[in-house]
Amino acid sequence: MNLKIAVLSGDGIGPEVILQAKKVLHAIGAVYEHEIVFEDAFIGAIAIDKTGSALPEQTLNLCLNTDAVLFGAIGDPKYDNNPDAKVRPEQGLLKLRKELGLFANIRPIKPYTALLDSSPLKKEIIEGTDIVIFRELTGGSYFGEKKLNDSGTIASDLCEYSEVEISRIAHLAFKSAQNRRKKLTLIDKSNVLETSRLWRRVVKTVSENYPDVVLDFLYVDNAAMQIILNPRQFDVILTENLFGDILSDEASVITGSIGLLASASLGTTNALFEPIHGYNPQAKGKNTANPIASILSAAMLLEHFGLHEEAKKIYEGVEIAIGYGVLTTDLNADSKFGTNEIGEFISNFIFNKDDLLYFNNDNVQIGQSTIV
Repeated sequence: MNLKIAVLSGDGIGPEVILQAKKVLHAIGAVYEHEIVFEDAFIGAIAIDKTGSALPEQTLNLCLNTDAVLFGAIGDPKYDNNPDAKVRPEQGLLKLRKELGLFANIRPIKPYTALLDSSPLKKEIIEGTDIVIFRELTGGSYFGEKKLNDSGTIASDLCEYSEVEISRIAHLAFKSAQNRRKKLTLIDKSNVLETSRLWRRVVKTVSENYPDVVLDFLYVDNAAMQIILNPRQFDVILTENLFGDILSDEASVITGSIGLLASASLGTTNALFEPIHGYNPQAKGKNTANPIASILSAAMLLEHFGLHEEAKKIYEGVEIAIGYGVLTTDLNADSKFGTNEIGEFISNFIFNKDDLLYFNNDNVQIGQSTIV
C-alpha cells in the first residue's frame, strides 16, 4: 500500500513524540513492504510565528490532498497567559477539523495490566475497563456564534446542533458497539439544555436501526462521577463536543497517564490521528515526553486503512515495552529511558520481529538501535 501522510508536529513536545511515531511507521513500511511518505507542515504557535496564521493555506491544502494527517500538539505559554490574543494556536486545530469535516473523535480507554498500579484509582476499580468515547467534533459551543459586549463584561457562546450532525456520529458509535459489548451510553444534560434534548430524540431514533445494542443515558455530572466510581460499566460512550472534551481527559486517569491515550478524528473522506495530551512546554526538548500515545495514534492510522496486522504489531511492541519497563518518568519516576529510547525500542521490535535479544534493557539504554 502507498500512503501519503501530512505530518503536523505543532508545538511543545509535539515534534518529539511525532518523530517516534514516524520511526515506527517507517519500520512498518520496511517490514511489510508499504510505501509511507511523510510531508511536514506548520500549525499552531509555530505557524503563527512564521506566517501570522494558526493554519496556513499551504498546510490546509496539504491535508486536503493526503491520505491522512498525523498530528502532534499545539500551544504556547504566551497565548495561555494572554486571553486577549486575536490569533491563537487552538484556532488552527479547530479550523482544520472544520475544513476536513472531522466530525467524530474516537478515544479508546483501556489500562495496561502492567500499569494498573500507576493509576491514582484503585486497581480493583479500573481492572477490566475497556471504553471507547465517541465525541462529536464540529458542533456545539466550540463552533457556535461568540459574542462579547463593548465593555467586555458580558459574553456568550452559542451551543447549536442539527439532527444531521447528531445522527452521523450516532451511527458510527452504534456500529462500534455492535462489534464490542453491545452497549451504548449517551451522555448529555437533557434536564437543562435544549440541545441535549435533541440529542436524546435523535439517538433514540437512530437506535432503532441497532436493536442488538442496549442504549442507556446519563447526565454529564453523574457520568463524570461514574467514570471514576465504576468505569467498567461503560462500553461505548457517545456525547457532544464540550462534554466529550472534558470526560475523555478525565477518563485518562484510568490508564495512569494521559501520555498513553491516542485518538482518531474521522470525517466522510478525511482522517486525523493524534495523542490527546497537550503541548507540555515544561518537557520540551528534555527527552522526557511519553511518546506512546503518538505511537498508538500511528497504529490507529494503520487500522483505518485496513492494515490490521501491521497495527497489531505496534500494539504488541507497546505491550512489550511496558512489560520491560521501558517507560518515561510519568509512569516510572526512576526510569532511565526517554522519548527517543521508547521509539527506538518499539521500532526495533518491529524490525527484528521475534528476536528478543535486541530487547534487553542495557542495549536500549545505551542507544544501540537499528533506527538512526
